[in-house]
This record gives sequence, C-alpha cells and structure tokens, in this order.
Amino acid sequence: MTLPQGSPTIRVTAMPGDANPYGDIFGGWLMGQMDLAAGSVASRHAGGRAVTIACDAMKFHAPVLVGDEVSVYARLVAVGNTSMTIEVEAWRRARHLEDSTKVTQARFVFVATDENRAPRRVAPLPDHIPDHIHEPPR
Repeated sequence: MTLPQGSPTIRVTAMPGDANPYGDIFGGWLMGQMDLAAGSVASRHAGGRAVTIACDAMKFHAPVLVGDEVSVYARLVAVGNTSMTIEVEAWRRARHLEDSTKVTQARFVFVATDENRAPRRVAPLPDHIPDHIHEPPR
C-alpha cells in the first residue's frame, strides 16, 4: 500500500495516556483523530459548522503503538444537499523508521448546520477539489 497523495490533515504522536495496559492505542482514540480530520474537511467545505452523523465500515488492519506517529488523511468524496462524505485513512510510522503502515480507514458523513444547529445546504462537490479541502493551510 502507498500513502495517499498530499499532506495529512492531522499528524499526532500516540502517547502512553492513549494506550491500554499492553501498549496498544485505544481504537476510540484513533477514531477520534479520524473524526477530527474529517470534521476539518467538512467544515471547510461547508464554510462553517458541520457535525458527524455516521461512520461506516471501520476496520483495524494493524495496531498503533505508544510513540508511533499517526498521520490521518481525509478526502471529500461526495456531497448531498446538506451532507458531506469524507474518506479517511490513518497510517502509523514507528518513531525512528521511515516505513508507514495503513492501520485503518472509514467513511465519515457530516451534515452542515446553521447557528440553531438545523441542517443547511452546502455547495456541490466541485469538479476539481482544491488542495485546501484535502490539506491544512501551510
């Protein structure tokens, strides 16, 4: 497997407080990082508040260990009237190595909401998705 193109939406080091007694990172922590990355993409496309409404087909392929660098890549893949679907992949890299391993992937669905937390319309999926939808600003 090869890393997704572009820069990760989020990059973080897994710490001891994120792990179980065996040194494996909690799946919930990893899912939270993925939700943060997807939320960043969704709120940027929506131009405001967007909330998670679903996460589909998450499967863990490999463990994340304390000290690993976790890179989360998020990509907008579909847009409805008020919803956005974001494909998310998480990759780990051992602290002192160069090789990365894909550890999980999932699709997150967000809905754009207004100041009253009611759904609001979003722009359609562009023909060409600008880099800033995939990547954080530099």
